[in-house]
Amino acid sequence: MERLVLVHGSVLGGRPTWRGQLPLGEQFELLVVDRPGFPPNPPVDRVDFEKDAHLVAGLLRSGDHLVGHSYGGVISLLAAGLRPELPGSLTVIEPPATRVALDNPAATAFATRGIELYASRRTDDPEAFLRRFLAAVGSAFDPPSPLTPELEQGAQALAVERGPWEAEIPLDALAVAPFPKLVVSGAHHQAFDAICDVLERELNAERTVLEGFGHSVQRHPDFNAELAAFVRDAVQPRSR
Repeated sequence: MERLVLVHGSVLGGRPTWRGQLPLGEQFELLVVDRPGFPPNPPVDRVDFEKDAHLVAGLLRSGDHLVGHSYGGVISLLAAGLRPELPGSLTVIEPPATRVALDNPAATAFATRGIELYASRRTDDPEAFLRRFLAAVGSAFDPPSPLTPELEQGAQALAVERGPWEAEIPLDALAVAPFPKLVVSGAHHQAFDAICDVLERELNAERTVLEGFGHSVQRHPDFNAELAAFVRDAVQPRSR
């Protein structure tokens, strides 16, 4: 059975992020990664995409289908670059990898706003910082007040997160890697659209646009079918 390795982004851990993908367990083996700092793991002093990319790369088995959302998409791009011989496919959902699109004004402004937002994180309480972050990325999620313990830990992890605008995505290495790539966006944010446009072009990737769910594109009712079809198509050349 093909295995999907699901890498969550900021704030929410693996199960909350990928709850809607659990039915895919009827077709695929699922490895839902809970990154360090996120429940049920204990808090950490620093969240770093580079360190987590090495962690995810170490989890990969040959033929795994790597799927990353948001910050987890940045991690997945880096992990695939570290072990390009392993993935059976790579899917990224709106990764905030702004360095790939710095010639685009929207992406540049997004990175600048992120730097300004994170500069204020040590004076904000977790809930206030979380709400400002959600607004910045175009999320419609309205967290409860006060935050649940899980959300408070996620907000605390967010506040010690290395900014994704620092990530150097190995576009050339990924472009020549043999596995198929899929880029998924939600047509709700100019910066994410610009980043996904570059990834689609530079990686010769397939592109799926699913509107209406903001940054949480994996919650779209068509997402599972699109992902399953992409994985099945990726498997066919290997099975011949």
